[in-house]
Amino acid sequence: MSIDEMNGTHEGADDDRVNRLLARLHRKYSTRITGELRMPATAARQAPIPESMHPALSEALAARGFTSLYSHQRAAWDLAQQGEHLVVATPTASGKTLCYNLPVLDAVLSRSAKALYLFPTKALAQDQVAELMELNRASSPKVGAERCPGEASTGHLGLATDAVPVFQHRIAGSRATTAHASAACAGPAPADAATTLGIKAFNFDGDTPGDARKAVRTRGDIVVSNPDMLHQAILPHHTKWAQFFESLAFIVVDELHSYRGVFGSHVANVFRRLQRICQFYGVRPQFIFASATIANPAELAERLIGAPVVPITDSGAPQGERHLLLWNPPVINPDLGIRASARSQTTRIARMATKSGLKNIVFARSRLMVEVITKYLKDVFDRDPRRPPRVLAYRGGYLPSERRAAEQALRAGRVDTVVSTSALELGVDIGALDVAVLNGYPGTIAATWQRLGRAGRRNRPCLGVLVATSDPLDQYMVQHPEFFLGASPEHARIHPNQLLILMDHVRCAAFELPFQDGDQFGGPGCDEDLGEMLSYLRDEGVLQRQAGPNGGRWYWIADSYPANAVSLRSVAEGNFVVIDISDGKQTIIAEVDYSSAPGTVYEGAIYMVQSQPYQVERLDWTGRKAFVRQTRADYYTDAIDYTRLKILDRFDSRALGRPTAATPTTAGTTDWAATAATTAASVASAASAEPAASGATPLPEMPAQPATATPKVSQDFASISPSAFTSTAAECPFAAASHGEVHIVRRYPGYKKIRYYSHDNIGYGHIDLPDQEMHTTAVWWQAEPMALEQALPAREHAIEGFLGAAYALHHVAALRAMAEVRDLGRAVGDSQGSWSAVLGSDGRGQLRGPSNEPLEQPPGDRFEPTLFLYDNFPGGVGLSAPLFDDAAVLVQDALGLVRGCACRAGCPACVGPILAGDENRTLTPKQAALSVLVLLNGGVA
Repeated sequence: MSIDEMNGTHEGADDDRVNRLLARLHRKYSTRITGELRMPATAARQAPIPESMHPALSEALAARGFTSLYSHQRAAWDLAQQGEHLVVATPTASGKTLCYNLPVLDAVLSRSAKALYLFPTKALAQDQVAELMELNRASSPKVGAERCPGEASTGHLGLATDAVPVFQHRIAGSRATTAHASAACAGPAPADAATTLGIKAFNFDGDTPGDARKAVRTRGDIVVSNPDMLHQAILPHHTKWAQFFESLAFIVVDELHSYRGVFGSHVANVFRRLQRICQFYGVRPQFIFASATIANPAELAERLIGAPVVPITDSGAPQGERHLLLWNPPVINPDLGIRASARSQTTRIARMATKSGLKNIVFARSRLMVEVITKYLKDVFDRDPRRPPRVLAYRGGYLPSERRAAEQALRAGRVDTVVSTSALELGVDIGALDVAVLNGYPGTIAATWQRLGRAGRRNRPCLGVLVATSDPLDQYMVQHPEFFLGASPEHARIHPNQLLILMDHVRCAAFELPFQDGDQFGGPGCDEDLGEMLSYLRDEGVLQRQAGPNGGRWYWIADSYPANAVSLRSVAEGNFVVIDISDGKQTIIAEVDYSSAPGTVYEGAIYMVQSQPYQVERLDWTGRKAFVRQTRADYYTDAIDYTRLKILDRFDSRALGRPTAATPTTAGTTDWAATAATTAASVASAASAEPAASGATPLPEMPAQPATATPKVSQDFASISPSAFTSTAAECPFAAASHGEVHIVRRYPGYKKIRYYSHDNIGYGHIDLPDQEMHTTAVWWQAEPMALEQALPAREHAIEGFLGAAYALHHVAALRAMAEVRDLGRAVGDSQGSWSAVLGSDGRGQLRGPSNEPLEQPPGDRFEPTLFLYDNFPGGVGLSAPLFDDAAVLVQDALGLVRGCACRAGCPACVGPILAGDENRTLTPKQAALSVLVLLNGGVA
C-alpha cells in the first residue's frame, strides 16, 4: 500500500498545490524572477546492512522495515569500525543521523561503550533524545498498517512511528530519515516483533533537574548535551563524571557547519580541554561529525580537534524535485535605483503560499525583521484571537519554554507559517514544509542552501524563493544567477588561537587539571607561549607553580570558577533580561545578548515578542535588566549609531599603487594635478557610460590572491611628510593599506521611529547610554593627501566618496572573507580618532568630533580620511589579516561593483542610498566613490 493510498489524495493534492503556486508566481511576476533552478528527483543508492552489526540492533532495524542503508551511511559505518575520525557532509534530508547512531548504538550494545552527543542548541539535543527513545522503546508498527519505509512519519532515526499523523512526517528525511523511497513496503509486523535495546540515553542541559544529574552521569550510555554544558558543567566537574569518561568511546558533533567564527573558535578550545581530560582517564574517543554542505568540512573538523578527519560527501539518499526562484523586487525609482522592499515581496509570497494551503517558513536576517514580518502576516491570518495562531515567530531571545511550545506546534502541523532567524536553519524537527522564503541573502551560499533545504519531502516537490534586498551582494546574486547556482559552498573559518579566547580557556583548563611544564595547549600554528600565559595567570593570583622532580606543575588556587565567566557565543559577556512590568507584574519574557543591547533595549525602544510590541521604560545597565510595558504603538524603532576608531598598533603596511609609465611627470617628479585630471576624466567616463542591458552589477572574477605582489612600505601616510610625495615617480604610492590593532568607540546618540507599512520616519528619540568600547584588529586604506585634494578638491565630496567606497568595500570584503556582513564593521574617519564621517539626516557626508559634535573642518592642518574595515568582535577573530593580504583585489572588486551598477548617481546596490535630486549634481555620490576607489587602486580606473 502506498502513502497516497493510505491518505487518500492528500499527498497528490499537495504536489498539485506546489506546482500551482509555482505557475501562479510565473504568470503574475515573471519580470521579478531573475533565475530559476529545477533539481529533478534522484533515486537512492543503497548498500547492505553490515553483517557485523549487533544482532539486537539489526533486529530493531528490520522490525521497522529497514533492509538496507544508503551508500554514505554504510561508508560512515565502515570508517567508524576502522577507528577513524570522520565527518559526514551531505545535503539536508539525507539521513546523516543514522551515520553516527548505528556505530554508537552498536558499540554500546557490544562493549558497553559510552557516547557524548553535542548539538549547538538545547532544542536540537532534546530533539535527539526523543528520537533515540523512538528506536529504544519496545514498539512495533501497528498490525495491518503497511507502509513503505521513509514514506511514513519519521524522526531523526528514520523510524516509522504512529506518534503523529502520517502527513506530518519529517521533511524529506531531514537530519536522519533513512528509509528508502525505492525500498519494498514492509509487510504487516507481528505483535511480537517488538525489540528492546535497553540503551539509556539522557539529555543533560541547563533544564536537567539537580536530582537527575547523578543518574545521567552514572547510568547514561548516551549523554546528549551542548557545548555550553560541556564547557560549564561537565569539564569543570569531570571527577563526578569519571565513570562516564572511563568508558567514553564516541563523541558526536552534529551541525558542524555552525561551529564557525567566534563560536567555533571557543568550541575548538573546549575540545582541547575535553581531550586533556580524556587523556587523563586513559581513553581516546572517536569523533564523528555531521554537517550541512560546506567547502571544507574535513578542514574545519581537523581545526576543531587537531587530528586528521576523513570526509564523506557523496550522498546516496533520494531527493524529491526541488524548485528555486531568485526574486528581485521591482524598481520603483529608476533614477535612484530604489526597489520595492524585500519585506513586502517576502510577505506577498508567504501569503500566497499560506492561502494555497502550503506549509511555509520565512527566514529573515534580523530579530527586528522577524517581528515586523510576523506582524504583517498575523494581521492577515490571525485577526481572530479566539482561533489558534496560524503564524508564529521563532528567534533567539525567546524563553526556552516558548521556543519548545513553538516547535511542538510546528511538528503537530498546527502552524501554517513560521518566521525565523537562522535559529531554525539548524535541524530542529519542525515537521513537513513545502515552501521556504528567504528575506535577503544570508551571507553565504552554504547558509542559503541550508535554509532552502528546510522545505521538501522525499519524492515530493518543494519550492524555495530567495528574495533580494537592495544590498550589493543580494543584487549581484539575483542578477547573476549563474554565479549563485554554479558556485560551491564557502569555507567555514575559525581562529581558536585568538589571544582573548585562548586565555579564557587556559584559565578553564588550569582549573580542571594542573598544567605541567612543557605541556602544549594552543595546537599547531599557535604563536602564544603557554608558559608565558601561565606566568601571567600566576601574576594575577589565580595560579601557583610548584616545583617537582619532573618539572613544575601549575595549580589553580583562586576561589573563582572561570568557566562560569566565559560565554562561548561571544567575546563579551553579560546578557540582559527583558522584564514585562505590565499590570504590576514582573515577568521575564526574553533575553538580549550584551553586544545587541545598546541598539535594542534602550529607553524608548519598541521591543517585540511574537509581534506584540513592548516599550522599554527603564534600562538598568549595571544590573543587565530592561523593564518593558505592553503598548499599542503603530511604529517600531531603529537605533542610530556611529563609530570612531583610533589606530593603536600598525602590524604591516603595503603600497597599493604607484604611478605607471603613463603617469604624467615633470622633471622626474609626479605631476599630481595632471594625474588627478586624467583619473577624474576616466572616472567620469566610466560613471556616465551606459550600463549593461541586463542592468547587472557584475563583480569581477575573484582570484584567491592578488595577481602580483605589491611592494611593502614601512609606514602609511599618517607619518609620511608631504614632501615625500614630490619625489621620483617610482617612489610615490597613490595609496596604502595597513593592518593592525585599533580602539573602537561606538556611540548610540538616538533612534528613529518608523511607522508600520508606510515605513515613514515619524520622529527621533535620544539614547543616553555609555559608549561601547573595544580593541580589535582592522585593515584600513588611505589615499595620498595631495592626490586626494587634486582629484576631489571639495572636502564634502571627498567625505561622500570615502563613505560610498567604504559601503562597496564592506560588502565585497564580506563575500571574499566568506563572512556575514555584520561580522565586519566599517568606518571612515581620522586615523587618530579626532573625527569621524557619517551620513547626516540630509543625506550628505558630515564630520563629527569625539563627542559627536558637528565639525566644519577637521582638527589640525591635514585632511587624511581613513577607510576602516574591522573585526566586529573584541580582540578580532582573524578576518582582517586575510583582508589585508587581499587589499588590492578588494579595491578592484569594489570598483567592478560600483562601475557596473545600472544606476546613474548611486543606489543601495553600490554606494548606499542617496537622496532624490542627487542624480543631477555636478559630482554624484557614485562618481565621488569611484574617484576614491581609483586612487586606492593606484590611479588605474
